[in-house]
Amino acid sequence: MPGMSSSLQTKNPVIVSAFHTSLLRQSFAVVLVLLVLLLAWNVLRTAQYRRTTATAAAAGAGAAGGPGAPVGAASPVPTRPAWDPEPPARRVLRIGFGVLWVLDGLLQLQAAMPLGLPTGVLQPAGSSSPGWVQHVVNFGVTIWSKHPVETAVSAVWIQVGIGALLLVAAHGRWSRFAGLAAAGWGLVVWVFGEAFGGIFGQGVSWLFGAPGAVLFYCGAGVLVALPERLWSDPRLGRGIVRVTGLFFVGMAVLQAWPGRGFWQGAGGGAPGTLTSMARQMADTPQPGLFSSWVSSFAAFDAAHGWAVNLFVVAALGAIGVAFLAGGARAVRLAAAAAVVLCLADWVLVEDLGFFGGIGTDPNSMIPMVLVFVSGTLAMVRRPAPVPAPVTVAAAPAEAVVEPAQAPVLEPAPALPVAAASPTWYERVGPSSAGRLLAALGALAVIVVGAAPMALASVNPNADTILAVAADGSPNVVNFPAPRFDLVDQRGRAVSLADLHGKTVALTFLDPVCTSDCPVIAQEFRAADALLGSSASQVEFVAVVANPIDRTIAFTQAFDRQEGLATLPNWLYLTGTLAQLQQVWDHYGVQVSVEPAGAMIAHSDLAYLIDAHGHTREVLSAEPGSSSEANSSFVTLLSGEIQRVVHE
Repeated sequence: MPGMSSSLQTKNPVIVSAFHTSLLRQSFAVVLVLLVLLLAWNVLRTAQYRRTTATAAAAGAGAAGGPGAPVGAASPVPTRPAWDPEPPARRVLRIGFGVLWVLDGLLQLQAAMPLGLPTGVLQPAGSSSPGWVQHVVNFGVTIWSKHPVETAVSAVWIQVGIGALLLVAAHGRWSRFAGLAAAGWGLVVWVFGEAFGGIFGQGVSWLFGAPGAVLFYCGAGVLVALPERLWSDPRLGRGIVRVTGLFFVGMAVLQAWPGRGFWQGAGGGAPGTLTSMARQMADTPQPGLFSSWVSSFAAFDAAHGWAVNLFVVAALGAIGVAFLAGGARAVRLAAAAAVVLCLADWVLVEDLGFFGGIGTDPNSMIPMVLVFVSGTLAMVRRPAPVPAPVTVAAAPAEAVVEPAQAPVLEPAPALPVAAASPTWYERVGPSSAGRLLAALGALAVIVVGAAPMALASVNPNADTILAVAADGSPNVVNFPAPRFDLVDQRGRAVSLADLHGKTVALTFLDPVCTSDCPVIAQEFRAADALLGSSASQVEFVAVVANPIDRTIAFTQAFDRQEGLATLPNWLYLTGTLAQLQQVWDHYGVQVSVEPAGAMIAHSDLAYLIDAHGHTREVLSAEPGSSSEANSSFVTLLSGEIQRVVHE
């Protein structure tokens, strides 16, 4: 599978700087959106306050009997009915996974994430899986490798946004949408980031996180997306618990399967599968306390591997059977035992999931605990909400007329005045408005991340930042280009003056080279294709960089080999040794013959010469060790040519 160029270190300063700059730029966009939403909330509350004040003033005037006062008491402004309390099981699931998603997003802030994720996470996840799984994972690897900065930044905002939306949206459509968003993005990560959780690979085990942490994120998202009324029915809880029971029983059978290395510690000198894993985790960079715990467990498993695996198999099987039994007491005891077992594995085997390397999440145990704990809580039937009592105001007592008093004539009753229907913003209470705007803010954070990710997934050209990180930025200059008088691959005389009026992309190639030169030639060819209509204003020129094999026959053979013979704006120039030596000297190209003539060494440079014969840029044309690095140079080269053409 493709990876990053070997010349790029994981924490390449150019890539890290671009990553931080992009994060800062998008942070400004997020802050701006949040400020706009805060302003909208303030405007809404101000409008509500003014309308309430006016209504109260009118009601007071009516009570005082002032002139023009409305008859009758002012009707209260109807507000949105309060939500029923969220079921505790759903709240545990929603808030727990909201916190996990935010934590996962913050873990994506590591400086090594842009370049390190493909080789440090994605490729190892699929390395032991079948070829078709590696092919699927390769799709994600390619996208991330070509656009490391954009995708790394997008992953931060998508996951933080999903977590924030889960935390702020407790009810209604926004809450269900948060669950669907978590399930959808989790499925993407499970397939491309975890290689289907490694379930098709070798050595898969519950101890190591099978079937993948993100699969629990997906399941939790689906559960949160269910209609909230279902959480009041114990049947949903029983369903979650029974599915968990089947899962634990299946993991017990898998753990007990012979020949997978879990029944041995260090018998015969070869460490067992669990011992090897624990030792590997103990060697990762982490606080000494955790390292000592993991090392101690590795030593214990090396001495008692059979007993350790027997305990794990028995514990998984017993917990699974208790969950399947469905009795309230049995389920509670099984849930408590499962929590202890999961936490022990999380600390002693998974090493908290994010120590060492490039940790992107706390692994599977904590998400698993949240799922079956919420199922256990959901098995308890909730009492139906009791409606609030309605208080009816007593009718005023009739006035008693004293016999001695003269009758008082009362005015005719006024016709009732229809109350003005409340506006939409009056029907939205302060808390409802706050929740709505908070949900919109979280959604905006998701969009800030998802938009660049979507664009990167359909862009086949690698970002230029890879070429700049490997070879440096183009050297911008402005001086007359040294002249040359040579012959092309067809034997025609060509000079720099003959190319006046066109932008020239000039490089130096060895026609019998089998390593770098063919790659550079293909990069020039690909850059020509990216230029589109501007290609008619550009001439791609190569000069022979071989003092021995420099005849026209060699240049023609090279063109046929690389598919350049039919490219109309391609010239491959050669000449006498004295002519070539003069051009090499003028353009600073060093050409030397290795001992015994084994190969020719020469500088890999590219010059951009404008239509007036001035050198405008000098680029390092040394090809990278990956297709992404080569694609990045193509994008850089075509972009710089476009800039020179249109200046």
